[in-house]
Amino acid sequence: MVRMKRVVILGSTGSIGEQALDVVRKNPSKFQVVALVAGSQADRMQQQAEEFNVEHTGLGAETAVELIREVPADVVLNGITGSIGLGPTIAALEAGRTLALANKESLIVGGDLVTGLARPGQIVPVDSEHSAIAQALRSGSHDEIRRLVLTASGGPFRGRSRESLRGVTPGEALNHPTWNMGRVVTTNSATLMNKGLEVIEAHLLFGVSYSDIEVVVHPQSIVHSMVEFVDGSTIAQASPPDMRLPIALGLTWPERLANVGAPLDWTNATSWEFEPLDAEAFPAVELAKEVGRARKTYPAVYNAANEEAVDAFHEGRIGFLDIVDTVRDVLEAHSAPEQLTLEALAEAERWARERAARVIGNRSERS
Repeated sequence: MVRMKRVVILGSTGSIGEQALDVVRKNPSKFQVVALVAGSQADRMQQQAEEFNVEHTGLGAETAVELIREVPADVVLNGITGSIGLGPTIAALEAGRTLALANKESLIVGGDLVTGLARPGQIVPVDSEHSAIAQALRSGSHDEIRRLVLTASGGPFRGRSRESLRGVTPGEALNHPTWNMGRVVTTNSATLMNKGLEVIEAHLLFGVSYSDIEVVVHPQSIVHSMVEFVDGSTIAQASPPDMRLPIALGLTWPERLANVGAPLDWTNATSWEFEPLDAEAFPAVELAKEVGRARKTYPAVYNAANEEAVDAFHEGRIGFLDIVDTVRDVLEAHSAPEQLTLEALAEAERWARERAARVIGNRSERS
């Protein structure tokens, strides 16, 4: 039985935050929201605070860090978008809170700094793929894992060749077939950069080598990921595409809440498709594995350069294929320091954005 949880929600006005509050709304005896933090939309956050009788609110990542340290809580849901969520992630771990992590960038960028702070089980993944893996792993021990299989919807350009993607528009890139997400995440799903980030996240969360993490395209988005065990058994987690399920598990792990989402309807005939990833058309996943193996500040550069390239694409300064190509160019020019520190990460991100802007400018002049 789930006991009452005191919850801090970061990114409360975003998609993850709103859905988390919906879980709380439907389970008022299970949760007390003790603090809300938003990046913007102060008016909406105030409405949330009034509805849920929340005393502590604030705007921005620095305020989030202060509230995490000052407000007693059981769980911190980090639903902030981008590497700015690193500070709150570290604060939650240092304060001993359970971290329900939807902000994958903070783990990916922080790498060993974050994993070194976390006690076993302290980080609970909220991404649907990693939540699925965490659920499947309850069927066996770490030594029994053969590989992790992350599923990808394939985004709006599934099945298209690299050459056919050269002229796609920002509007087309935002037309995701399954999920309704923000501009950066939706574009990352179109390039599969998001899946590359999730491969790095899976390695850091579950300690499985990059050679044993695979990506398979599954357009129905029903099987959220799988674990293959050494005896040949594969355990898959399947449910309709609804983020409330992994959010609820993030808040109550390892226990489950009743009636969070609708189950699959087995009375109707249905088909699920699985197909290999086209690495030529979508090279971001293999690039992410290279970055993950390099460690240090390379993931931070990968993420920061991508954010700059996505903005440039939506502003019409570069083409769709230039996004991943820009990230690769920036990575090839990067030299990581020997020690990974917060200061080194901040400098690497600053350098990556500056270098990406230069690469983007050169591409714009040639086009």
